[in-house]
Amino acid sequence: MPPPAAPKAEAKPKCKISASRKLSLKILLLTRAMEELEAEKAAREEEKVHYLGEKLPPLQFSGLNMEDLQKLCKQMHSKIDVVDEERYDCEAKVIKNNRDINELKLKVQDLGGKFKKPALRKVRVSADEMLKALFGSKSKGSMDLRANLKSVKKEDIKQEKELTMEVGDWRKNVEAMSGMEGRKKMFDA
Repeated sequence: MPPPAAPKAEAKPKCKISASRKLSLKILLLTRAMEELEAEKAAREEEKVHYLGEKLPPLQFSGLNMEDLQKLCKQMHSKIDVVDEERYDCEAKVIKNNRDINELKLKVQDLGGKFKKPALRKVRVSADEMLKALFGSKSKGSMDLRANLKSVKKEDIKQEKELTMEVGDWRKNVEAMSGMEGRKKMFDA
């Protein structure tokens, strides 16, 4: 008879930090993270102000005549066009990089995974069983697919053939129906 197995408690060491200590450490971490986020936000705002001050100096409107104002407007429009082109280029680069990142992620998943597709078996399922699987017990009784098919009678086929024979040459039919006599024939029939 083998010796009794060692208890699982010995395999897993107990946590030596008390719950209150864990809570205080968690609070400290969260406050530190909030401080860093606020500092990062302030740095971004400062960088934005610096960038705008560099790219867009303050405008001087006082003492300018109409021609100088028009030149200033044209310069502003040209700068706006340049900025729009840069923005479009940056957006295109970001989209391309995101697409590349997604493709590389898929490649990594394909290389890392050893997923084998299981061999599928053919299963015969009747329409009733399929409806029960899809809708559960909500399906109405049994479904006879042949009962829903349209029945075609031989008389209908003969009538359709007669109609096509009556039409014949379309030019003769148009000539016969043209004018007032043709319209009269249509009303009489």
